[in-house]
Formats: sequence, structure tokens, C-alpha cells
Amino acid sequence: MNKSDLIAALAAKEKLRDKQATDVIKLIFSGFTYTLRERGRIEIRGSRSFSVREYETYTGKNPKTGSNVDVRLKKLPFFRAGKELKGKVNTGGGQS
Repeated sequence: MNKSDLIAALAAKEKLRDKQATDVIKLIFSGFTYTLRERGRIEIRGSRSFSVREYETYTGKNPKTGSNVDVRLKKLPFFRAGKELKGKVNTGGGQS
């Protein structure tokens, strides 16, 4: 499922116009982005959580040339599936 599919599903389920469903999805995603950028954590209890992990600088290798490359400090979003989501995936039970 991509963003367009999500918008279409929301519009159909809640009987919204595409513009309204698009605005809802944009609001949710921008809220997630803002929270993660501000080092916050998002938890949808039992289902999933999102956080940011920080990785220190290190020296890596360029796979093409074999030369050493300094990799800067970086922050990456991290997703963790909750117990409920894992159970639904493993048993094929319903949609959230």
C-alpha cells in the first residue's frame, strides 16, 4: 500500500472527498515528522512505535574503490512492531 492507496481507502471508508482524505493523511504524516525531528517518540499502543536512533561517526569503506570514507553523525527513523501487529501479521487477522 502506498500513500495514494491509503488516501483512497480512507476516503472510501469514511465517505470523504479525496481532498479531505489527503489533508488528513498529510496532517498525520507531518505530525509524525515533526515529533521525530524534535527527538520525540510515537507509540500506537500494541501496534507500532517510531523513534529516532542516532549513529556516531565512523570510518567506512567505499565498496567501489576500497578507500576509507569518514561517515558523519546521522539520525535515522526506527520502527518497532508491537505485539498486537505481530500477531495479526502471523495469523492474517483483520485490518487495523
